[in-house]
Amino acid sequence: MTDPHPADPGPTPGKTSPFGFRDVDAGEKVRMVRGVFDSVASSYDLMNDLMSGGVHRLWKDAAAARLNPRPGETILDVAGGTGDMARRYAKMARSAQERRGGADASVIVLDYNAEMILAGVNKGGEPEMSWTVGDAMALPLPDASVDAYSISFGIRNVSDIAGALKEARRVVKPGGRFLCLEFSRPTAEAVRKAYDAWSFHAIPRIGGWVAKDRDSYQYLVESIRRFPDQTTFRGMIEDAGFSRVTVTNLSGGVAALHFGWAI
Repeated sequence: MTDPHPADPGPTPGKTSPFGFRDVDAGEKVRMVRGVFDSVASSYDLMNDLMSGGVHRLWKDAAAARLNPRPGETILDVAGGTGDMARRYAKMARSAQERRGGADASVIVLDYNAEMILAGVNKGGEPEMSWTVGDAMALPLPDASVDAYSISFGIRNVSDIAGALKEARRVVKPGGRFLCLEFSRPTAEAVRKAYDAWSFHAIPRIGGWVAKDRDSYQYLVESIRRFPDQTTFRGMIEDAGFSRVTVTNLSGGVAALHFGWAI
C-alpha cells in the first residue's frame, strides 16, 4: 500500500507545529507522528480500552449517533485507524437501509499511517467500508464529494489543524456534516486534577508495559494538553467555513464532540 500523494508539497518550510510539549518543524512532526503510530498500531485498540477503562466505546457510540449515517451516503472517516468509527457508521447506515430502503452507503477509512490501516484490515470490516492511506492535509477526493466528514482522536496529530479543517470543508457537499471527536479540557477542577494524575502517571507506564513504548504514549498525553480548548476549537471550525457548530462535552469534558454543517 503506497502513499497516494508522493508529490504533495507538504507543510510550509520553516513552519513549526506542536509535538507533545515541544515545537518542531511541521515537516518533522509529520515524520515523528508516523513513527509513533507505526510503533503502537498493533496494540492500539487494546491500549484504548486500558487507557479509558472502555469509556472510549461510549464516546464513539455517541459520536456515531450524532453523525446519523444514512443509506446512499459517502462518509469519509479521516485518521480512521483500525476502523472503529467506520464500522459503526457502516452498521448504522445498513440498519437504516433495511428499515426504509435506499442505496448502499460508502464509508472510506483514510489514515496517514499504513500500519494502522493494515491493522484495521486484518481486524476485518463491513461491506460498505474501503481503506486508503492518505493525508488529512491533502485529501485524495474531489471538491464537494462526501456527505459527511469524521475525524476521531486524530486532528491533534496533524501538522496544521486549520489547514486540515479547510481541507475538510473542501470535500464536504453543501448541506453535509462535519464531526470531530477529540480529547479536550475537563470543565471541573476536580475532574481536571484526577485526569492529569491518571494521564501523566499511569498512561505512559501502561504504554511501556503493554505496547513496550512509553515514549509514544507520553507524546499522546502531551499532545492532548496542547490541543485547543472547546471554545477555541469551535472558532477554528467556523473559520474553516462550517456553520451552526455545536460542542457536546463527554465525561465532563475529558472528550468533546464538535459538530457542524457545510451551509
